[in-house]
This record gives sequence, structure tokens and C-alpha cells, in this order.
Amino acid sequence: MEKIPKILGIITKWGFILCLPALLLTASISWAVNSQWLYENGFEKYNVSQTTSLANAELERAASGLISYFNSDEEAIDLTVTKDGQPFTLFNQREVAHLKDVKGLIRLDYWVMLGTGIYAISYAGINLFWRRKEYRRRLAWSVVGGGSITLGLMLVLGLAAILDFDQFFLQFHLFSFANDLWQLDPTKDYLIMLFPQNFWYDATIFCALGTVVMAVILAGVAGGYLISTKSKAAQKSIDR
Repeated sequence: MEKIPKILGIITKWGFILCLPALLLTASISWAVNSQWLYENGFEKYNVSQTTSLANAELERAASGLISYFNSDEEAIDLTVTKDGQPFTLFNQREVAHLKDVKGLIRLDYWVMLGTGIYAISYAGINLFWRRKEYRRRLAWSVVGGGSITLGLMLVLGLAAILDFDQFFLQFHLFSFANDLWQLDPTKDYLIMLFPQNFWYDATIFCALGTVVMAVILAGVAGGYLISTKSKAAQKSIDR
């Protein structure tokens, strides 16, 4: 019976370590999805106003409309903008169907972030507020471990994107979608004109860097705590 708490402790510890990369990555993706700045920066960087013949104000409306759609209960997006003084529906039926699939992925991201977040907060809370110091040290080591795994995964992701983003982009779509609705025409489909492939390269790097920054901060704080407690223990040993 004494082995059960020990085994349970190991399982919960590794559960935390392994869920931390998922939590940080999904949080970073959620940040990107809801970042009006990221959208508008891409529009400016890739001259989307010229490509689409839409004014910057209309592009801003498109960005905010997409963000609102991804966070709404609407099944299909119906986004109207003005071009040459005339209102028109921005996305055709194929684009609307693809955006519905994209929204499904975003909702999955939200659910994974919520699930891993609840677990991570619960695990951290129990270990932080438990009176025994070894539980706090175990939490710190778990954060360092999870942060290290996160950095390793982001290194692989970053290298894959940098070395051959075309293949990375293709494989992502083949894995994520059960149809070919994502194969759009850049000469007439506004979704791909708004977000050319280079935009997705920037977005991938944005998510990877955001994840890395959060992992470094968490691991740095946890590592600092471990160093501090070790120094205090060593000082007490000398004083004795």
C-alpha cells in the first residue's frame, strides 16, 4: 500500500511535465489567433491592400471579423466589406467551409489549453501550498523538466519551418484537414490573398517564439528557486 502514493506521485509529476509543453504551445496559438496586431502587421508587410484592392480600414474590419467569428457560436462566417464603394461578401462558399474547419481546430486548441491549464494549476497549487518543502522542490524540478521539453520541441518545430516551410505547411494541412478545401486560388480567393503563405511562416515563428519565451520564464523562475534553496541548505550546513 505504501507504494501507491509514490506511484501516484510519479504519474502526476510526469503528467504535469508532459502537459506543460501542450499548455504553453496552445496558449501561444490562442494568442496569435486573437492578435489583431499580427493580422494587420501581415497585411502591411505583404501589401495585402494592393493585392486585394481593399482599404486598410476594410482589412482591419476583416481581421476583427475573423477574430469575432473564431470566438463566436456562428457556424458559418458572413463577412461583408466595402470595395470600390460597393459592399460585397468577402468569402465564397469554399472559403466559408474551410474557415469552419479552421474554427474547429481553434476550438480544439482552446479545449486542450483549458484541460492542460486546469491540470497544471491544480498540480502546482497542491505542491505550492503543501507545507513540506520537498513538494515545492518537486514542482520546481517538474517546471524545469517541462520547460526543457518545450524548448526542445520548439527547436525541432523552428528548424522544420526554417529549413523547408513549404513541406511543413503541406504536411500540417494534410494532417489537420480531411478535405482539400484549403487548396485555394490566390488569384480570386480572398482568404489566401489576405493570408499568403509567408504570413503563415511568420505566424509559426511567432507562436514558437511566444512558447519559448514562456518556457524560459517559467524554467528560469523554477531554476532560481532550486538554486536559492540549495544555497540556503549549504549555508545552514556550514553554520552548523
